[in-house]
Amino acid sequence: MSAAIPLLKEGQDDPALDGPPPPRRRGAMTDSRLRRVLLYAALVVAGLTFLVPVYWLFSSAVKENSDIYQYPPQWLPWPPVIENFGDAWAAAPFNHFLVNSLIVTVVGASIKLVNASLTAYAFVYLRFPAKNLVFLLMLGSLMVPGNVTLIVNYITMANLGWINTYLGLILPSAGSVFGMFLLRQYMLTLPSDITEAAAVDGAGHMRKLFQIVLPMCKPMLVTVGVIAVVDMWNDFIWPLIVTNTVEMRTLPIGLLYLRSAEGYNDWGAIMAGTVIVALPMLVLFLFTQRHIARGLTAGAVKG
Repeated sequence: MSAAIPLLKEGQDDPALDGPPPPRRRGAMTDSRLRRVLLYAALVVAGLTFLVPVYWLFSSAVKENSDIYQYPPQWLPWPPVIENFGDAWAAAPFNHFLVNSLIVTVVGASIKLVNASLTAYAFVYLRFPAKNLVFLLMLGSLMVPGNVTLIVNYITMANLGWINTYLGLILPSAGSVFGMFLLRQYMLTLPSDITEAAAVDGAGHMRKLFQIVLPMCKPMLVTVGVIAVVDMWNDFIWPLIVTNTVEMRTLPIGLLYLRSAEGYNDWGAIMAGTVIVALPMLVLFLFTQRHIARGLTAGAVKG
């Protein structure tokens, strides 16, 4: 006869389940630790790849010219040479460069953001013929290199008499297809019940856009705005082509002017000028990185 199997009373636990859980295999634990170590090592290498050049730039901006070429390198400059920033500012008319960059960046980025918002709203909430085809054609324009349109834009600006003017600097780059795409994808994730309720209450498109849709798109608006600001601030080729006087140059062109003025001798001043150009965008990113991460991860992948 087979051994009798004891029956468990109601509420009684199985003694076989009361023991400790089976130990994990040592090989699996070792593989998990190895993968974690390799992941951290890869992150450290990637971080150093970006941080070391930036640190070298900022440290070289406060070094003596001879210390920049010193080997082994001097990683901690002491005493700092703050005079490099004054030499850079005096060697080139950075006051004109800074004012021009601020005007071009603020006005150009604002126009880009407004255009992207209006276009994205139209593609999501309006009905018009061949809407999907127009959207695909606009996305296809992202595949065209910007250098292809330089000659056409220059001829257009010359015919309009806008060479060496703020209009010539700003208007050719007043549209942002990439920003429109990001905002459109984010608007597709918004609940339609809110906009439908607003339409029932008699709200028009402009009221829905500015009072309902855009406030809910704040993370993506910040993302698109930062992208537009960085794009306008760092633009080099177009300002170099469309301006022909020093008084209308922007900061990236000012670095080229500074290098030609200083030659290859005073690299401390050149590095200080580079810090003047790069520092505002670094500060802007540090203050907006949380909104950028939220905007890019919330709705940019929804079709």
